[in-house]
Amino acid sequence: MEVNIENTKAQMRKGVLEFCILSILSDGEHYPSEIIEGMKESKLIVVEGTLYPLLTRLKNIGLLAYRWEESTSGPPRKYYKLTPLGEKFLKELENTWDELVEAVNKTTKKNK
Repeated sequence: MEVNIENTKAQMRKGVLEFCILSILSDGEHYPSEIIEGMKESKLIVVEGTLYPLLTRLKNIGLLAYRWEESTSGPPRKYYKLTPLGEKFLKELENTWDELVEAVNKTTKKNK
């Protein structure tokens, strides 16, 4: 049996995408292409086909809001931002992430 490391890597990345999106939006409003660019800069490649359904889901559960803005170079743009609930949720995710990183580091580096 062959192990597919790429599939495992993809699953690990998927698990943190929402956290990363919310983190990017923690400094204010962003247009989806800006979110994608922020992810690329961090070497987390995400495509529109992955991002838009996530943004819609996060909006539908009350973590994000958006507004339309007219664009001089094309159709109106949707700018997303965290709601107060989204800000609270992000803080909880940050705490959970810190605990998880500490636990994984202890586990994977225990003999080093």
